[in-house]
Amino acid sequence: MANETAKFVRFHTLGGPEVLKIQNEPLPEPGKGEVRLNVKAIGLNRAESMFRRGHYLETPVLPSKLGYEAAGVVSAVGPDVDKSWIGKKASTVPAFLMTNYGVYGEVAIVPASALAIYPEKLTPEEGTSIWMQYLTAYGALIAHAHITNADFVVITAASSSVGIAAIEMVRVEGATSIATTRTSRKKSALAEVGATHVIATQEEDFLARVQEITGGKGVRVIFDPIGGNGIEKLAQATAVGGTIFEYGALAPEPTPFPLFTALSKGLSIRGYTLREVLFDPKLRAKAQQYVFDHIEAGNFKPRIDRVFPFAQIVEAHRYMESNEQIGKIVVRV
Repeated sequence: MANETAKFVRFHTLGGPEVLKIQNEPLPEPGKGEVRLNVKAIGLNRAESMFRRGHYLETPVLPSKLGYEAAGVVSAVGPDVDKSWIGKKASTVPAFLMTNYGVYGEVAIVPASALAIYPEKLTPEEGTSIWMQYLTAYGALIAHAHITNADFVVITAASSSVGIAAIEMVRVEGATSIATTRTSRKKSALAEVGATHVIATQEEDFLARVQEITGGKGVRVIFDPIGGNGIEKLAQATAVGGTIFEYGALAPEPTPFPLFTALSKGLSIRGYTLREVLFDPKLRAKAQQYVFDHIEAGNFKPRIDRVFPFAQIVEAHRYMESNEQIGKIVVRV
């Protein structure tokens, strides 16, 4: 056992995808509260690209691990962890900091509390493509906004895995989704996954279309991972008393506060991350059950855009940064 090694992805400097290196390291043993997962598939997230560049909520300690989501089989458990986990198929919920843990590797040490059983009918590639996206959408749209069939919901950057999860969730709750994407290229795919309306923002007048769709009322809920200067237009698209959930910072520029629009509408602009769901045990359990049940019922289906082999982790990250994808990028180990 002592001589066994496994391959892991590490980065020794901050920067673009090329800083990612695959290296051999001794097989790690799980400590207190931890398990070792034999990884079959890794789900990529934009947060990992931001972390690698040093633009995330936490700053990496170099050389750094990376990765929130993996699916695989539990092969070892720490001294205080229930041994019945061994041999079980599970995927990771991103309920840890990447400064402490990372799942890019042939094996991953993760907290036992970050494991979740995924529906049996899913492949490992699909099993690693559910928790980040559906739980993120759940926290904003269900737990906070309590969307109903009377609501219009704008979903920006809608071709991301979280965007698609939000479209499916809005449809399940009977509300009307208005998905945005930059060009018409992704329009039909977004309609396919259930978007009620799709606006190509570089080709259409976003505000005019929202006014037309909502009969001039505006939308009560906006779910936005971009921020930046676009927030002024989003603010103008809201109904009186509406809420903009900002759950990311993809725009390169700072995000100004649209004060006059906010004043005139009693508008709420709310910073939100998945951590609000993950660090509240009752809410997390409820959210996971909601996602599990809707996947089992066939209402939610993780959409995988492309699968890369583990040796092509750099190419997979390049592709993620190209914004070409519709859905989740997965790496098969």
